Amino acid sequence: MDSRLNVVVIGSGGREHALVSACARSPRCGRLYAVPGNPGIAQEAECHALNVTDGAALAAFCLDHQIDLAIVGPEGPLAAGVADALRARGVAVFGPSGAGAQLEASKEFSKKFMARHRIPTADFYVCRTMEEAETALSNFSSPYIVKASGLAAGKGVFVEPTLEGAREAARQMLVGKKLGAAGETLVIEEALPGRELSLMVVTDGTTYRLLSTSQDHKRLLDGDRGPNTGGMGAYAPAPWVTEELMDRVRREIIEPSVAALGKEKLDYRGVLYVGLMIAPDGTPKVLEYNVRLGDPETEVLLPLFEGDWVDLCWHVARGELASFPWRKEKKNALCVILASAGYPAAASAAAEIHGLDAAGAVAGVTVFHAGTSAQDGKIMAAGGRVLCVTATGDTLQQARRRAYEAVGKIRFRGMQYRNDIGHQVFEKNSV
Repeated sequence: MDSRLNVVVIGSGGREHALVSACARSPRCGRLYAVPGNPGIAQEAECHALNVTDGAALAAFCLDHQIDLAIVGPEGPLAAGVADALRARGVAVFGPSGAGAQLEASKEFSKKFMARHRIPTADFYVCRTMEEAETALSNFSSPYIVKASGLAAGKGVFVEPTLEGAREAARQMLVGKKLGAAGETLVIEEALPGRELSLMVVTDGTTYRLLSTSQDHKRLLDGDRGPNTGGMGAYAPAPWVTEELMDRVRREIIEPSVAALGKEKLDYRGVLYVGLMIAPDGTPKVLEYNVRLGDPETEVLLPLFEGDWVDLCWHVARGELASFPWRKEKKNALCVILASAGYPAAASAAAEIHGLDAAGAVAGVTVFHAGTSAQDGKIMAAGGRVLCVTATGDTLQQARRRAYEAVGKIRFRGMQYRNDIGHQVFEKNSV
């Protein structure tokens, strides 16, 4: 066994707080740092304010602080090639290369990658002009799916019930430059019926292991209404996922995807997030790839993880996942996102958060910080997704009850959240 490792987690959201907490629990973790971190992370790691997409600055930090292992949380630094810059200076990295990160940074690249390797996905068109968008939309029916090809922080997918709404979404991006460079190319695709499923595939590019199944809740409002967001809550595992379905997903989606990484010589050591749609007949298709852990899925998956997270990341970073002792999760977890007023459309003024200690005292509950700041000794809601309240339990019902009990103890001006996280499980138990 190697000696203890000095670790840096790159990022500042709820996902990174969950990563830092998992690292802090690890017997293999030596000194623990975060760049830039947040007030919650600062309780468990030493935080440093650096630009997370500046590979040279991060490499210098790693050398100065004798970092053995860097764990990259968000997609932005990965797409900017941060993993490549750190590896070039001898730092082990949990996160794919800049080339591998194109699977998320470019939906055009991602969809064409799936097509090349015959990985099941929705039929699609790539569009760069309104004329191309009009032609693409004429080939589909409601609901219309219009996606920005580039990175848009979870805000680049439009599901429109009418053709005019879809045209307007395309027009705003292609003509109005609503999302800047991210929306200069669009992917317009068929809508897939069924039930969504998130899978986090831990891979060193050769071997893979699956974290627990999980389900995200993208819409802002109860009943899956309102605008798309970065995610308003999640639960794990998804109890409706059978072994038979998982066998099919492994065979038809996961194994071909991991094999394709090798065929295309993509240096991929980290997590491949596979967003799936499971059709009513059980047929799985890929909705999207992401090149990092999901947020908020991480906040339910890592509290359930039974092994040593730092040791796992070290094995992956060194291409040695096959020798890592994998243990199956035994419990359930559910999380609820507390967002600020105006999310996802607009930012709101900072507001003091009350009740964090009382919420954290509820059995099985951890409160992860996302959009928070520290001001005069107070923790403030700084806009966007502010907190993630996660609870574990022997059953999903127990986890849900604990999470909402804790949510009830927290308050800040303009706080909004969904009351129905997990409704898919409690309303019906089949695809």
